[in-house]
Amino acid sequence: MTPVTETAPERSLNFIEEIVEADLASGKYKSIITRFPPEPNGYLHIGHAKSICLNFGLAKRYGGSTNLRFDDTNPTKEDVEYVDSIKEDVRWLGFQWANERYASDYFGQLYEWAVVLIKKGLAYVDDQTQEEIRSGRGTVTRPGQESPFRNRSVEENLDLFTRMKNGEFKDGEKVLRAKIDMAHPNMLLRDPILYRILHTDHHRTGNTWCIYPMLDYAHGQSDSIEQVTHSICTLEFDVHRPLYDWFIEKLEIFPSRQYEFARLNLTYTIMSKRKLLELVKNGYVHDWDDPRMPTICGLRRRGYTPESIRLFAEKVGVAKRDNVIDLSLLEWCVREDLNKRANRYMAVLNPLKVVITNYPEEQTEELDAINNPEDESAGKRKIPFAREIYIEQDDFMENPPKKYFRLSPGNEVRLKYAYIIKCEEAVKDASGRITELHCTYDPATRSGSENNRQVKGTIHWVSASQAATAQVHLFDRLFTEAHMDNIPEDKDYKDFLNPDSLQTLTAFVEPALKNLAPMTHVQFERLGYFVTDKDSPSHNPVFNRTVTLRDTWAKVATKN
Repeated sequence: MTPVTETAPERSLNFIEEIVEADLASGKYKSIITRFPPEPNGYLHIGHAKSICLNFGLAKRYGGSTNLRFDDTNPTKEDVEYVDSIKEDVRWLGFQWANERYASDYFGQLYEWAVVLIKKGLAYVDDQTQEEIRSGRGTVTRPGQESPFRNRSVEENLDLFTRMKNGEFKDGEKVLRAKIDMAHPNMLLRDPILYRILHTDHHRTGNTWCIYPMLDYAHGQSDSIEQVTHSICTLEFDVHRPLYDWFIEKLEIFPSRQYEFARLNLTYTIMSKRKLLELVKNGYVHDWDDPRMPTICGLRRRGYTPESIRLFAEKVGVAKRDNVIDLSLLEWCVREDLNKRANRYMAVLNPLKVVITNYPEEQTEELDAINNPEDESAGKRKIPFAREIYIEQDDFMENPPKKYFRLSPGNEVRLKYAYIIKCEEAVKDASGRITELHCTYDPATRSGSENNRQVKGTIHWVSASQAATAQVHLFDRLFTEAHMDNIPEDKDYKDFLNPDSLQTLTAFVEPALKNLAPMTHVQFERLGYFVTDKDSPSHNPVFNRTVTLRDTWAKVATKN
């Protein structure tokens, strides 16, 4: 009889995958082309990571390709710094683009297509101010008013648009608008602006242009030029799709198609580039890669792995409706990944000295410690043990409650990888503060020995004489409010910054942690997952806490 083997059920398709499979099955496309089109006006955040995983993941799954295109149509806010950071983030997440493109590559073609719209009577030069244009658009309940310049002749519009390009007018003096419908229920179709005048150098084209296309105009046509088959964007661009389609239809160009999915909203986090930039510029955080930031570079510096972020994107899935994802899911994903890859070490963050009074004063021994119980190939290491050690202050209590199984007067605990010790005395200073503990050890209980005497508590420790000092950053949620998108309008989002989002400690760590390379992932036993900071000096290592071993906010959320 053939044995029956169980296989994991294949996950169901999301709605975009269903569309792609139908398009390929029908022969509509031989292969798919997607694109990730960030504007280089800031650093990417976790929301962009979801979009990256979706666009590149689709192309990989269905044998297509993905372009990285920078929608660089606003030179006043864009910079090469952001371009470089975006490319680094995409690569770090594990993806490689087929082509690197820029909307600015197409400025010449976009200009020619604007001329086509003018010649078709579908675009005109408007002399109104921005305020007049805004006011003339009307409201959702009141139709807009046509511009007094809307019926200029084709010849006059062509002349004025050429002179705009040639730099004859000042910033804001004129714009080019599409001629669609000032009473359209979708306000984006009420004669949207296509070009504005900006006498500003562009990070790639320099001063070649002094008119720049609006993103709504450039976006769909850039997709069309690249023959993008599935233009995937977040749900707030749903109302932009009719305009996207209008340009493609009127210009009679390759019919790229836009599809929208729900954007990522994460608790205790903001996703606004403008607000994130404000936090950086005003010193609320150290920089874009501050480990408290939701930026990809911030998550990387905090110790998140590309695998954990890709897992998070998979768990979140692709939906048609906006929802809010709990930050604890992201933390669960990185725990899952680091549990497999991070070697275990011992570190004491809040030290309390312990003197083992019956241990020989000059003796030192080396004990075997397992590097990673999840990975046998990680092997073992030696850790020093001596008469004086440090333990965590929280691991001793003078008057413990019931079911307290750590160290207390007269009570025993096992030191991880070492011996069972018993607390004989708590030494106090004049103020009554406990300064050190005097304990005795049972030499027959060394870990790995035949003596299997059991005690209920096991704690970590480091040798006082051979421990290294390290700076440790404990990071917590940047905001105290879970749903930052729902704060009252009369409140400033900065009022909800968490004053305890960063705590810096000087800790004692075992010697093996002294010379780790920057960005090495470790687990401090019983404390959490940490990573050596990218700027960590070898003589005094700096560790950033990635995440605690357990969800420490679960009880807080329950209480609230």
